[in-house]
Amino acid sequence: MSNPNRTTLLQLREKIRTVGESLAILKARRQALVAELLQTARPFLRSRRELRARYAEALTELAATRGLEGEAAVAAMVAVTRREFPVELVERNILGVRYREIRATAPVRRGVEERNYDFYRSTGHAEEAIDHFEQLAAAMLPLAAFEHKVKRLGEEIVRLSRKTRVLEERLQPRLQQESRQIAMYIAEREREEYYRLKRFKQREAQGGGAGQGRGWPVPPR
Repeated sequence: MSNPNRTTLLQLREKIRTVGESLAILKARRQALVAELLQTARPFLRSRRELRARYAEALTELAATRGLEGEAAVAAMVAVTRREFPVELVERNILGVRYREIRATAPVRRGVEERNYDFYRSTGHAEEAIDHFEQLAAAMLPLAAFEHKVKRLGEEIVRLSRKTRVLEERLQPRLQQESRQIAMYIAEREREEYYRLKRFKQREAQGGGAGQGRGWPVPPR
């Protein structure tokens, strides 16, 4: 226990008040981040379902293309249609949480005439497969941004929860316990001083004064 006096007690009460205010701020921030996480997760989950369905369609069309045109024709088509498209990373900040968004600086989906092969000799399944995979690539960019945002929000919520738990379960009870002990010590000491003063006054009243009680000469009246 710290030095049990009123100054220490006032300092402890100020610390308890500061911890309480900090807890309120942390809980409000955590609640806002949880709300943002839920709002972000809904379209994220919906996009994941849509991507799975589109990926299944793309695989179906690719299997049909391989069956109709053969592996060599599909490999040649892949070689001539392969390309790179630039992307950029954009820094974002939400409630103090930093995350990155990925943006394509060029269109991902192309027209049939932009795919550098003779589409008059290809089947409709090949066109559908290529279009589905390009749609997947275009949809995966914002999905990657969603995943990074959700991950950063989750990490920050966990960090705030740990900090709140430390303040609420360790620091705050320890300060309150120490404050109660010092308050009890000061109250007990004040009661002792009160009874000591009361007994002194009683003895003084019974002995006709402090001087008479100790055998001192009484001045003439």
